Amino acid sequence: MRKGTMAAIGAVLILLGGMLAHFTQTTSGIRIEDVRFKGAAGNTMSALVYIPRNASEKSPAPGILAVHGYINSRETQDGFAIELARRGYVVVALDQTGHGYSDPPAFAHGFGGPDGLAYLRSLPYVDKENIGLEGHSMGGWTILAAAAAMPDAYKSLVLEGSSTGKPFAADGTPTWPRNLAVVFSQYDEFSGIMWGSEYARNVPRSEKLAAVFGAAAPIEPGRIYGDISKGTARVLYTPAITHPADHFSHEAIGDSLDWFSKTLSGGTPLPPADQIWLRKEIGTLIALIGFLVLLLGAFDLLLTSPAFASLRTGPVDSDATSAVLPKGGRWWAVFWISALLPAITYYPAFAIGNAWLPASRFLPQAFTTEIAIWALLNTVITLALLPFVPKRVTRKDIAGPAVLIALATVAVGVVTVWLADLLFKIDFRFWVVALKLPSATQLMIMLIYLVPFTLFFVVALRALHANFSRLDAPAIGHYVTTILVLSLGIFILIGGQYLAMWLGGKLINPFPASPVIPLSTIIGIQFIPLLAAIAVISTFTWRRTGTSLPGALICGLLVTWYIVAGTATQAAI
Repeated sequence: MRKGTMAAIGAVLILLGGMLAHFTQTTSGIRIEDVRFKGAAGNTMSALVYIPRNASEKSPAPGILAVHGYINSRETQDGFAIELARRGYVVVALDQTGHGYSDPPAFAHGFGGPDGLAYLRSLPYVDKENIGLEGHSMGGWTILAAAAAMPDAYKSLVLEGSSTGKPFAADGTPTWPRNLAVVFSQYDEFSGIMWGSEYARNVPRSEKLAAVFGAAAPIEPGRIYGDISKGTARVLYTPAITHPADHFSHEAIGDSLDWFSKTLSGGTPLPPADQIWLRKEIGTLIALIGFLVLLLGAFDLLLTSPAFASLRTGPVDSDATSAVLPKGGRWWAVFWISALLPAITYYPAFAIGNAWLPASRFLPQAFTTEIAIWALLNTVITLALLPFVPKRVTRKDIAGPAVLIALATVAVGVVTVWLADLLFKIDFRFWVVALKLPSATQLMIMLIYLVPFTLFFVVALRALHANFSRLDAPAIGHYVTTILVLSLGIFILIGGQYLAMWLGGKLINPFPASPVIPLSTIIGIQFIPLLAAIAVISTFTWRRTGTSLPGALICGLLVTWYIVAGTATQAAI
């Protein structure tokens, strides 16, 4: 393959994926505005506003405030936003406080819900008599905070995988909130927290839910209780999905569409099954793949520069010509130890972080801290095992060029994400995996966490390639091996958890006293593709340089960016 071909392929994929995503989310003349506005406390809030063609000051359209869940951002609601906008609703897809581009800390100011509803009602092309609220998970508590603060400012409400009452909302009653739909999946990981039910499939028999519906349990899914005209209507939907699938499900999104069509006036009568949002997700997935291909192509091109000549692999001067473990019993023992250790340490690291290192101005993102503890724990274990790793000749005078090529490669990625946002108003994502531009605050936070993540990759990838990499190894087998070493253990852990959920109705909790298992399990879903991508990047760069350092530095930068920009900031800095 000619130099530059891979970069060109990556750019084409990004262009094609971006166009597909853009034309999907702007279908039928929908206009998207990226807005910032001030909250009541002077805090800056962020949102994407989806404006259908029919909305104008002379002919106001019904409005929806749509809010994502914890450690997500406004784009996570794109399935709801696209489908509601297609049906003539103005949608404000809000970044909760401490998420995306809204000011931290998270949880402040009613999660940003009252500010979001006030902003929606301020838009001159919104019909203030037909306002709906939709929120997933913690986004449900966000819209409940808005409903409590402004009880006459909305007409109906949809809770997706969320609940009234403790821990973060006012108690629900048969008359509050108005015209309530509860979409709670049969395999939701948070049924105990939300509705006091050990098993999600038993939520229809929840006493807490029955109190909100003003009926004796069990609640019959799909049946409307109360009276829409009086604002006391209630309905329960129970799709056969998980909590994070609520915002990636035709059925769950369709349930919301159905409820708003029944409780709000002015929308376009499209059937709930008529949905196109998945095309946008496919487009941003293509762009995400293109982003990875472009990074590799950019690295390949940069490597041809005289400035990076010392990094290029020669026929003799590379440490990659040294012996590695031969296939056999010891090789398989090292393979399984390397694959399973990250999974074994996963939940303990989260539990330690949750118990001992709450968010502070020095470590402002609780979940990033917990992931950093996991990384450092595995770094210490790997360092202890390094004496047993095959020795390689140490490359000299490559640290400077390795740092520069890593910075230049990631800079190409940053510019690419910026251009995609500018041209198409998208980030690079698929379901829970998402890469977006960091805010100024997040850039400062990245400096805090860059050191532990980079240290982890420098140590872990050195051991990985010392054990499993040779320049004369067939490329396909080489990539498959490194992908499995890095991601197989987490795949087994998370896959085993959801197998337990499917068969037994709930996740396995090795730390009953710790509240981290459901959320850390959901976070672990992202680890699988992320670790696979790290394996691809590090193997690609190693095969061209014979050293793990450039790939480790690139991965340190990318992963810090990915995590910090994509999670919640619980403390102001």
